[in-house]
Amino acid sequence: MKKRIISIMLCTAMTATLLAGCGGESKSANTGSKDGNYEEFITVDVFDQFANYQGTQSGWFAKVVKDKFNMELNIIAPNVAGGGDTLYQTRSAAGDLGDLVLLNTSDGVLKDVVEAGLVMDAADLMEGKDIIENYGDAIAVTNEGLPEEGMFAFPNSVSSDAATEPSEGLDPTFGPYIRWDYYKTLGYPEMKNMDDFLDVLEDMQELARKEEGTDDIYAISLFKDWDDNMMNNAKQLCCMYGYDECGFLLLSADGSETQSIIDDDSIYKEVLEFFYEANQRGLVDPDSTTQNYDTWSAKYTNGKVLYCPWPWVGKNLYNTAEHKAEGKGFMFAPVEDMKIFSFGSCPEGNSTQIIAIGSNAEDPQRMADFIDWLYSPEGIRLNGQSNGAAGIEGLTWEMNADGKPELTDFGKQALPMNDAEVPEEYGGGNWKDGVSALNFKTVNLEDIDPATGEAYDYLTWETTIENNQTALDLDWAEHMGATSTMEYLEANDMLAVAPGSSYTVPEADSNITTIRGQCKATVIDNSWKMIFAKDQSEFDSLLKTMQDTAKGLGYDDVLAVDTQNASDWTKAREESAANYPEGKNVEDNSEETAE
Repeated sequence: MKKRIISIMLCTAMTATLLAGCGGESKSANTGSKDGNYEEFITVDVFDQFANYQGTQSGWFAKVVKDKFNMELNIIAPNVAGGGDTLYQTRSAAGDLGDLVLLNTSDGVLKDVVEAGLVMDAADLMEGKDIIENYGDAIAVTNEGLPEEGMFAFPNSVSSDAATEPSEGLDPTFGPYIRWDYYKTLGYPEMKNMDDFLDVLEDMQELARKEEGTDDIYAISLFKDWDDNMMNNAKQLCCMYGYDECGFLLLSADGSETQSIIDDDSIYKEVLEFFYEANQRGLVDPDSTTQNYDTWSAKYTNGKVLYCPWPWVGKNLYNTAEHKAEGKGFMFAPVEDMKIFSFGSCPEGNSTQIIAIGSNAEDPQRMADFIDWLYSPEGIRLNGQSNGAAGIEGLTWEMNADGKPELTDFGKQALPMNDAEVPEEYGGGNWKDGVSALNFKTVNLEDIDPATGEAYDYLTWETTIENNQTALDLDWAEHMGATSTMEYLEANDMLAVAPGSSYTVPEADSNITTIRGQCKATVIDNSWKMIFAKDQSEFDSLLKTMQDTAKGLGYDDVLAVDTQNASDWTKAREESAANYPEGKNVEDNSEETAE
């Protein structure tokens, strides 16, 4: 229903703009923080498996944290420190992950850290706080089945929406997002499949290089930071065909199909062939094998890459107000045989990603207060800003005379992640550098903010829709016959929603874990080599090497475990869909009034 209302709002705003071209008080929750009561300034070590930045949090978010909690955040990020489990294992062995701990809990990790005494029971610390009042049920589910009774972890993306409702806003998490201005110049060529998509990308690269007068623009750029069971960048195109990973399996959104990634007929192998062919045509950035996420993402800001698998990178970093007004930017372009995977909402929270208090935390109560704040309306707006939340009231947004939330002029310039100079009173520096580095979404941003009466996602606000009809938006809508990507996908039966659930992949025995690690290495190594193979013969040889080596290491034993996990995950999704057909009402414990 909420998506339909947003769609109606979009249509109304779009129609009004096209026609023109042709001729109160709301409540927000008590944060539960103790502002001004923290006499001693502390540095908080944050072990964060989701962060893509390492070092001290800076800028406007750092100032908020300093002002509210008299502390600074020192982000320790495995993604930046070489990836893999090395940093986690080293710090675990030392008995101290950090003051705050943000983990992927697959393979029994949460059970392990509780059993090892690496995270703290926060039940007493959280007593009486709004987080328990508002999200207690989801927290209880996250902590079920642990080796000790208590409240050790707090889940990601808790939602009040139905489990079968997409958790995303106007754009799904995955999709072929390309530079629409070049696509338009080419005449909006039809793309029936990945072969057509590749042809269009080749034409776009040629056009872009000609118009910009430089040869350092590439259709495709890749990076290795997030590789795990498989090459992560390759998995993204699999998600555009309705699958997501479950170990070495690709599991369809509805649970009806699984594929082993190394099979000759798997979509994963098809994607590797897609990238191989792209590289043969000179379309893949040669820095792909060595660059990290930061270097990779900066190329979108600078207009050096033409395709992005995620709207929250391409759109966030390139689609500035100035670019959009010029008709430039990343937008979804349809490849007709795709069915985009969408994560359903999680009324019980996503227990695969959690935040917890480290057992050796210097000030456990302050950590609990900070976590409580992260789940408050203000915390959601500020910490969730990189995912589409509105940021600082009074700076990036305000309530207008009609009692509606609306972006300020600064907000239009700065959001979502642009280089806009922040006033000194808010911390100075530029907006982009000050965005929260935690990369942890406590509450789904499509949920309603009690302070505004609209979603936390500012892109869905009535005022944003009315004010944001740029040359880029109007051209896309006119060509696509839709007002948002989600509307287009749903209207054309191109969306596959996997119901949200609290399922977490359980711990495997040590033998399976060892074999998985060895198989991962050969899958990832050979996947990258296949993309950059000199010819088809070498590609085929590397594929066989990957298959034979993995099989010889015991791949099929691991696959049997993944198959059972896929079955259990599907069952959990089905149960969640049945248990939450209309969502879960989150009662917000509100006392604050928005100014």
